[in-house]
Amino acid sequence: MASIRPFKALRPSREAAAKVAALPYDVYNRKEARAVVRANPLSFLSIDRAETAFPEGQDIYAPCVYDKAAELLAEAEKRGILVQDPMPCYYLYELTMDGRVQTGLVAVSAVDDYQNGVIRRHENTLEEKEQDRIRHVDVTSAQTGPIFLAYRARNDIRELVSRVKETADPENDFVSDDGIRHRTWVITDPETVAAITRRFAAVPNTYIADGHHRAASAVKVSLKRRAEHPDFTGDEEFNYFLSVLFPDDELKIFDYNRVLRDLAGFTPEGLINRLEECMTIEEAPKKPYRPKKKGEFGLLVVDRWYRACARPDRCLFDPVGTLDVAFLQREVLGPVWKIADPRKDARIDFVGGIKGLGELEKRCREGYSAAFAMYPTSIGELFAVADAGLLMPPKSTWFEPKLRSGLFIHKIER
Repeated sequence: MASIRPFKALRPSREAAAKVAALPYDVYNRKEARAVVRANPLSFLSIDRAETAFPEGQDIYAPCVYDKAAELLAEAEKRGILVQDPMPCYYLYELTMDGRVQTGLVAVSAVDDYQNGVIRRHENTLEEKEQDRIRHVDVTSAQTGPIFLAYRARNDIRELVSRVKETADPENDFVSDDGIRHRTWVITDPETVAAITRRFAAVPNTYIADGHHRAASAVKVSLKRRAEHPDFTGDEEFNYFLSVLFPDDELKIFDYNRVLRDLAGFTPEGLINRLEECMTIEEAPKKPYRPKKKGEFGLLVVDRWYRACARPDRCLFDPVGTLDVAFLQREVLGPVWKIADPRKDARIDFVGGIKGLGELEKRCREGYSAAFAMYPTSIGELFAVADAGLLMPPKSTWFEPKLRSGLFIHKIER
């Protein structure tokens, strides 16, 4: 059962919250991160990506970069930009995008839940990305990026969340540059805090929706500190990691599309003929073509759109095999393009559905040759894979809206 608890969040003052809140550190390249911090020095990205404080060309993994992050975090607290709550609290974090509202509980989740499988995951992590966040968390003694967790919706939890929102004014209420409305509440009432803890203790599992690398890094820092403090009791803050827990029925997964630099050695006509071994393909009735159901793909070859469907005799029905992204890798990217590991092959790139299908057309005008528009993976498919102890192919899900960093920080000093 899920073990969560309240914590003393370090968070921005009301006046600073809108400027501090930043998209996750890994959605930016180096040039973009530098531009964001230059335009808004209060952005939490200045701490999450502290190389922006150095001249261009700085090694982003150098010890001085992590030391700078710790220095900037301490400075923000000293200046009153960030203020730590005096007592442990729960928090609500509501995001509204295109009229759709999702409300998460901000809490800290037990590292042991990650270790024993109560917190379930569906992706592998990359060592280099882990090591970066391990050093960041360890040197700053703070978890700065929340882990996006999902759970199967429960009416008893929804009732508590609704009551807080109906009876208290939000602590923060602002609209970010991308049009997402962000509202937060602080929960201090002891009875409500106890009720939340109790009701989550009846939740069998939570699932990492986004933030696998941040979660793995937080856990490894915890294990490191346990080794450094063999007298640990389990109650120390480093035994928990920052998380925001959302009910599954409020979440939306967008398509995660693929673009390819070449036609795998075929002419456009030859490629279509080869793909027809595993797919039925016809001219798209509408351009660009967005898939309407599972097993259907929009296929762009140079400048022509097609509707492609997986042939039933080439489909599998285990939790991973049934995924459209798995079919594409198994039947198309591997055998046709010879792409064994899409995370490392320079011939493929991934485009989040939030950018629209026009982005696929743009890429194919600017150097790419083909693209696949995907039907989104469902939250039910994610749960099924995680429950089976299996892993999805890379880049299977794209969640929107993204949680902002800097609104809640979990300090993990002993």
